[in-house]
Amino acid sequence: MFDLFYPFDWLSTQLVEALGLSVESPLGSSLHFFFYDVPKVLTLLVVISFVIGYLQSFLSPERVRHFLEGKRRFSGNVLAGMLGAITPFCSCSAVPLFIGFLKAGVPLGVTFSYLISAPMVDAIAVFLLWTLFGFQATVLYIVFGVGLAIASGYAIGLFNLEKWVAPFILQGQAATPSGGTIPTVELTSKQRWKEAQFQAVDILKSVWIYVVVGIGIGAGIHGYAPTELISEWAGPGNPFAVLIAVLMGVPLYTNIAGVLPIAAALVGKGMALGTVLSFTMAVTALSLPQMIILRRVLQPPLLALFISLTTVGIIAVGYLFNFLIA
Repeated sequence: MFDLFYPFDWLSTQLVEALGLSVESPLGSSLHFFFYDVPKVLTLLVVISFVIGYLQSFLSPERVRHFLEGKRRFSGNVLAGMLGAITPFCSCSAVPLFIGFLKAGVPLGVTFSYLISAPMVDAIAVFLLWTLFGFQATVLYIVFGVGLAIASGYAIGLFNLEKWVAPFILQGQAATPSGGTIPTVELTSKQRWKEAQFQAVDILKSVWIYVVVGIGIGAGIHGYAPTELISEWAGPGNPFAVLIAVLMGVPLYTNIAGVLPIAAALVGKGMALGTVLSFTMAVTALSLPQMIILRRVLQPPLLALFISLTTVGIIAVGYLFNFLIA
């Protein structure tokens, strides 16, 4: 079968050997991982971002908001979770949309479903997951990620917690009745092509440093981390492995393109796939910068409830994931 990325593999091997190292040595193995994954992931990122950008030129943030306005509980959560999965926003860029949805009168629980889904399950991540972990793992990740967003948002919506949203948000809610029309501007094919180019370049400029740092960390894990140690504390035999991985991931911050190379290295060292993907979910859905921004618009009880529900849900997803693919 033709290996699309064989040139990257060949070139990385040549570079390592040119340095007088064996690809079997710890340093050589780390460098091979780094030289191979950086061009591979960045190439995938640009190509996929362009394709998704072209498709998403048909779906503006204003249209997303319009779709969510006036939706009933649960049906709105389902729609928000699915829309989050097809829009390419990291946690910090999803927060302004979250605020805009609240101001537009979108129900609180529905906005949380979008906030959880958008950074954790976007279209770019799906293609990267497929490349790194295969079809089955990708499908399960999408199902569990969107399901977690729907369930957490629905649970928050049941408690009617709007009193814990900053007053200036609710006072600024739009008076436009639900179901009203929004102005639309139809783009030409040339404009959509330019929009896709712009998005591909913009995403690359925004995330390349996270990708390179993430691959660098993954390379260090690949070459130097003791397989026995990782298997002992985070392998299938440790019943607390998922809990440990999630608690480690919560305070970290990177986007999903940056964390997936780390995840791939951890899987290669023997960590259970469900444990690794729960770590990935925690890093992307519960990042520290996101919590700092949200604190400006949410009072501590609501923020704590959001963090608690999402953390418990990710832990449950990790254990279920490990059970299904064991």
